Amino acid sequence: MRLPILLFTAVALLAQDKAPDKAADKPPEVAPTASGQSNEAVIIPVKNLVGDSFNRLLNLLAVFNARYRGDADLGTIVVYAPHDVVTQMKQVITELDKPGSVANLGHNIEMTLTFLRCSPSGAAGSEALPPDMQPVVKQLRATVPCVTARVWDTLPMRVQEGRDANANTQLPPNPNMYRASVRVTMRPDAVFRRGQAWYVRFSRIEINFRIPDRTGTYSDLVVHTSGDFMEGQKTVLGKVSGLSDEESVYSVITLKVLD
Repeated sequence: MRLPILLFTAVALLAQDKAPDKAADKPPEVAPTASGQSNEAVIIPVKNLVGDSFNRLLNLLAVFNARYRGDADLGTIVVYAPHDVVTQMKQVITELDKPGSVANLGHNIEMTLTFLRCSPSGAAGSEALPPDMQPVVKQLRATVPCVTARVWDTLPMRVQEGRDANANTQLPPNPNMYRASVRVTMRPDAVFRRGQAWYVRFSRIEINFRIPDRTGTYSDLVVHTSGDFMEGQKTVLGKVSGLSDEESVYSVITLKVLD
């Protein structure tokens, strides 16, 4: 049985080399043709792996000594090889093109979630905002009622490409003395470059607030989102209302890709 042996060898090689050279293509190599078996050209889709994860997969496929080309933007690998080799390469790609596979584990990412409390009343400019949050609040004021704003809390996290991550914390108390809390669950699927900037693709970000009223009754308020977020750029993920009759909470993400 060639397939299990080749698949085991391929996964073992990938696990030993988490940061291969970024080779978008393999040079043409003529695969040996089995007796009575001609080469065939097959397009194999890659649905989950992008950026460095896609390149790690391409490097891994060199063990087959086949002729192939990969295009990360199209998410495809074109193989020209005998039918049995193509079948084995399809199997390896299928096994590794999954969230959480060894091909999809890579960069560490430092990120911070900042929770802004915004109110449509009060004296504009009276709040003490960190300098890096002032442009964010300025943009918010251009689109939503946010006369006064202040940072409620920040939540630092360190996550890894291809792995689920979660964190939770209690937030500073309100005047009613009941403590609100927040729970964060996310999946950073891939790290990739677009132009000169790093991006992180999240298939899921869920921010769950538990906010009490003055009687101690808690409400669960949730932000659901996903998308590609650029390193060094502050991005508003969403808002929840219900902190008080007027206030809303905006969640802002900032991230840095580590080598």
